[in-house]
Amino acid sequence: MRVVGTEPEQPLRALLQRYRLALQVLPAGEPIPGSYWGESEAGLVGATLYARPDTPLHSLLHEAAHFICMDESRREELHTDAGGNDIEECAVCYLQILLAGQLGIGVADICADMDAWGYSFRLGNAHAWFDQDAADARAWLLEHGIIGADGVPTSRRR
Repeated sequence: MRVVGTEPEQPLRALLQRYRLALQVLPAGEPIPGSYWGESEAGLVGATLYARPDTPLHSLLHEAAHFICMDESRREELHTDAGGNDIEECAVCYLQILLAGQLGIGVADICADMDAWGYSFRLGNAHAWFDQDAADARAWLLEHGIIGADGVPTSRRR
């Protein structure tokens, strides 16, 4: 699922701006600065998210969620590796699904995108994890004020 260079790019930009994260779109085939996984995967350097037209949406949202979930000291030093512990990584995955919803993309669609890339969860797929096994991730996001009690992102960073 791609959004860079398509009509949904503007809503993505608006979503990222709420978190003071800029989107820098690079030409096709250009190396992506700050990409942890390389190839077409999104990259993070400081408060800039880098992508190309072939960057998958799940990758953009995952890196954006890392930026949102990390503490300020890590954000200040951010270049390529977002770091964090296991529960924060789970919170990042949960948040990326919620952010997709804010772009009008359903849980089943973003989870299918995540599964196609190779995310792995105890229950076998992202959708089952999100529905049945992610209470700890949701609690972490709530504790840090990233989502409200209603489960909706607050537009606040950790």
